[in-house]
Amino acid sequence: MKPLRKYLDKIKPHFEKGGKLEKFHSTFEAFESFMFVPNTVTKKGTHIRDANDMKRTMAIVVFALVPTVLFGMWNIGFHHYAATGQEGTLFELFWLGFLRVLPIIVVSYAVGLGIEFAFAQFRGHEVNEGFLVSGILIPLVLPVDVPLWMVALATAFAVIIGKEVFGGTGMNILNPALTARAFLFFAYPSYMSGNKVWTHGMIKGGTIIDSYSGATPLANAATTVDLASKLKKAEIAGNMDLVSQLKEQIDAALTKLPSISDAFFGNIPGSIGETSTLAILIGAIILLITGIGSARIMFSTIIGGLVMGLLLNIFAVNPFMEIPAWQHLLLGGFAFGAVFMATDPVSAAQTRKGKVIYGFLIGFLAILIRVINPAYPEGVMLAILLMNVFAPLIDHYVIEGNIKKRLKRAKV
Repeated sequence: MKPLRKYLDKIKPHFEKGGKLEKFHSTFEAFESFMFVPNTVTKKGTHIRDANDMKRTMAIVVFALVPTVLFGMWNIGFHHYAATGQEGTLFELFWLGFLRVLPIIVVSYAVGLGIEFAFAQFRGHEVNEGFLVSGILIPLVLPVDVPLWMVALATAFAVIIGKEVFGGTGMNILNPALTARAFLFFAYPSYMSGNKVWTHGMIKGGTIIDSYSGATPLANAATTVDLASKLKKAEIAGNMDLVSQLKEQIDAALTKLPSISDAFFGNIPGSIGETSTLAILIGAIILLITGIGSARIMFSTIIGGLVMGLLLNIFAVNPFMEIPAWQHLLLGGFAFGAVFMATDPVSAAQTRKGKVIYGFLIGFLAILIRVINPAYPEGVMLAILLMNVFAPLIDHYVIEGNIKKRLKRAKV
């Protein structure tokens, strides 16, 4: 590293004020600070210093995401081979997933960082490390066969509209990765939903063997809502043949729900990094031990989801509402959202009590949207984005409440 350090010191004057490459100072500073600890220090006032700077914080989050990335790559290969009736070795399964996921990650980082660098140069600001995490989160919340141009478009939308228009890193009110997913979900729904988008090669016309289903567990469960509605109408009309057929279809849909072990380990179709609860838990432990992730948000999100799930169980009027509350935590992107999305330090609530309220409402609304509106079985995305918007309001009322309590104590 010493030769590289000497080379950077040699060319550094060209990028500083008065140098011939002064306009590219932000770009040079970004590469230098990425490879080496900056040598600038505060000179005035009293400051609290610790070992965690922004670069190290972002690196820990990326490290915590590694288990989900690796498992997602293997899972893609596994379901592709299963869908086409083939068999492959562990390496073959992983290698297929690696070749599918790597281009998505490269496009995400290339487009996102390119825009970040451009805005930093235009404003004359430093390039922040925030996109190091967003760049890996965006691919993990997408289907495996999403076209690369869509990844580029969604990333550009998330960085420009969801981040830079608010002032850049630290100023955005919405989670950038979920902003990208929401953009694709509403702009190109055929590439973000359905039975074929979750398995590599299927959206391009691949053949699925009869014994294989490429639908996600939530998609299968959501079909029971419509079937239950038709069943009631058929019972009222006295059409017993149709009633029998609909009951068989409902039973078939429910039998497609994965076993507890498959749901926990992640051996199910879904977004690249959202299927394995075990891999997500490993990442959660890393974030909690290092103090990077908020335990209040994580646990309150889980509690909110359980409370909503129990309420739905009590008032169940269709098979989807009868799914055990705890099982909802293992399905879809609930665990991933609770650990890596809801805890975004910029778009989440900042006060202690606010974090608990914020997390609880995310879990509560996520299960509510998932079950009540079958058109959006993955309600975690909408719940987090909605609470991102309300996070400042929650903090405002928490602070106002604390002020009133202190004023009352002062009067006494």
